[in-house]
Amino acid sequence: MLRRQLKLGAVLTPTGGPGHPYTWLDPEIPGDASVDIDWYIEYARLAEEAKFDLVFIVDSQFITADSPPHYLNRLEPLTLLSALAVSTNNIGLVGTLTTSYNQPFNVARRFASLDLISRGRAGWNVVTSGDGGTAGNYGLDEHYDYATRYGRAAEHLEVVQALWDSYEDDAFVRDRATKRFLDPSRQHTLNHRGEYFSVTGPLNISRSAQGQPVIFQAGDSDQGRDLGARFGEGIFTHAPNFEAGVAFYSDIKSRAAAYGRSPEELVVLPGAFITVGDTDDEAREIERETQLADNDFQRSLRELGRPFGWHDFSRYDLDAPFPQEALADAERSFYTQAKKITELASANGFTLRQTVETLNAPKKSPFTGSAETVANELQRWLDGRALDGINIHIGHPAQFRRFVGEVLPILRERGAVRDEYEHDTLRGNLGLPFIENRYTRSRSENGAEPTPIDTAVPATV
Repeated sequence: MLRRQLKLGAVLTPTGGPGHPYTWLDPEIPGDASVDIDWYIEYARLAEEAKFDLVFIVDSQFITADSPPHYLNRLEPLTLLSALAVSTNNIGLVGTLTTSYNQPFNVARRFASLDLISRGRAGWNVVTSGDGGTAGNYGLDEHYDYATRYGRAAEHLEVVQALWDSYEDDAFVRDRATKRFLDPSRQHTLNHRGEYFSVTGPLNISRSAQGQPVIFQAGDSDQGRDLGARFGEGIFTHAPNFEAGVAFYSDIKSRAAAYGRSPEELVVLPGAFITVGDTDDEAREIERETQLADNDFQRSLRELGRPFGWHDFSRYDLDAPFPQEALADAERSFYTQAKKITELASANGFTLRQTVETLNAPKKSPFTGSAETVANELQRWLDGRALDGINIHIGHPAQFRRFVGEVLPILRERGAVRDEYEHDTLRGNLGLPFIENRYTRSRSENGAEPTPIDTAVPATV
């Protein structure tokens, strides 16, 4: 039996995401790195040389002046990934697109194009928009409520996946002798009329070498976990410690089984910052200094508003109890995160100042230490079924180089990470099955032409 190997993802937010307002001060990071394609190409190629499975581009579409530096000025994910597709050969290309403010046909077409350009290396990180202000950028007066966001997401996903099967893999005959370009019996119209979307189809682009782009999902609420368990093939999450990682891993795989899926059909990749030092003590000091360098109380106070629907916390007395009423503004925003913060403050009797200071306080990552310590911990999480892989934030470039140059050789020596890419596609490298076209499969299983999808798709999430 082949030993499970650690999957590796690299998160590219060069000038700094939430909680990291001053990453861009690192002399190795150009101030315009988040819009500099050369920077992305350089780090995608470094990750590819280290045999990473994928690079991951996060996204959102509403900002204020208090948004993190990377959010203020960044490239659109699929445009960026298309440039990386022709600058790399093996690494997977995963981008975030929201189901809240995109039409399924447009999403299906753009990802199918990326999948063909990259020759089967595309992945879609499916999100619902938590920033309520996004509605104003799309001509709406009000953001979707939670149930609607996830209902749209489920239907959106089913429509996109159906559109990706518009052509069977042998649809294009291209027979010069008979002048026959297409076998029309292998082209399928969707005719979908659902609760949120109406899409006729077919999609005007064929499938790639991996059948369909890989579906990623990152929601941590009950609705988000269900969506991931139902559709996700790669699950992004956050696990502060081993026990939490094991609990999430078990939960999401159990939910997938409840939907009739094999637990092996999805891989769990928690995000993490990794800090490597010559000794464990030195690594902890580097970690502490790095976090303190990003610590800015007033910025954090303003950024605290985001999960609460950009609630203005500056209007409160800092030394009064945490304003529980702010949670009402989170109902159409990042409610799960806001609820956790509110419960933290309530359980400890925190003031607003103490809440911000607690959230800002340096935190010990499980993946900080000497190269040997970090390798051992990653191995423990992999063997203990707390993860299938790790999604590493490339914060400070020097630390990324230490991980690649010091930690990976230890894991490679143990056979815990790959020496070379085994496959040409993202799906293959992640150990996920090729997606057979639904019409081809139906004909093979039933011995007859399948019935086209022409009824409403239920939104059950």
